[in-house]
Amino acid sequence: MAQFFSLHPVHPQPRLVKQAAQIVRQGGLVVLPTDAAYALGGHLGDAALLDRIRGIREVDERHLFTLMCRDLSQIATYARVDNTQYRLLKSLTPGAYTFILEGSRELPRRVLHPRRRTLGLRIPDHPLVAALLAELGEPLLTSSLLLPGEDRPGTDAETIRTRLEKRVDLVIECGNCGPEPTTVVNLADGTPELIRAGCAPLAPLGLG
Repeated sequence: MAQFFSLHPVHPQPRLVKQAAQIVRQGGLVVLPTDAAYALGGHLGDAALLDRIRGIREVDERHLFTLMCRDLSQIATYARVDNTQYRLLKSLTPGAYTFILEGSRELPRRVLHPRRRTLGLRIPDHPLVAALLAELGEPLLTSSLLLPGEDRPGTDAETIRTRLEKRVDLVIECGNCGPEPTTVVNLADGTPELIRAGCAPLAPLGLG
C-alpha cells in the first residue's frame, strides 16, 4: 500500500522531504504535485521504473519522459543546448513549460525516444519539487499522471491514492494542484514548435 505524505504547500517539512527522497533513491515510484498537474516520478537510473510508469499510463516505448531538473546547469548536463536555446530556457524557467531537447551522453538510452533520442526537460516552480530535487541532488524522471481513458490528470491526492495505492509507493499532497499539464515546446529542431498547449502562456514563446 502506498504511503501518504501531507506537506505544507509553501514550506514543506524537511523531515518528510528527506523521507520522500529516500523512497526515490530506493527505487520507489512517487506521485507528486507540481506547478502544473500531478506527476509520476522516480530515480533516473532505475530501469524497472520505466515499465511501472508505462504500465500505469498504458503507453509504449515511444512515450516521451520528462526530467525535472533543479536548475539550468542540470539541463545542460543532460541535454544538448545551444546558445539560442539556453537564452530561451533562461527566460522561461522556472515555470510550467516542458522543453523537448536532444539528450546528452549522460542519459541512459532507455529513457530517450527510440528514434529521435529526445526527451522532455523542465524546471518546475513549486516549493516541494524544488526541495525534493535539492535533497536528491539529481533530476527526477517523470511523466504526467494522466490515467487511461481520462482527458486531464487527477487533482485530489486522496482519490489518486485510492486508485493507485497498490501500484505506487508514495502519494504526496501539498495544497492545490490544478488539472492542466505543462505547455510542451519542441526545441530539438531549432525553431520552437508547440506540441501541447498547457497552463503556461504561449506569448513568451512567440506562439500565442
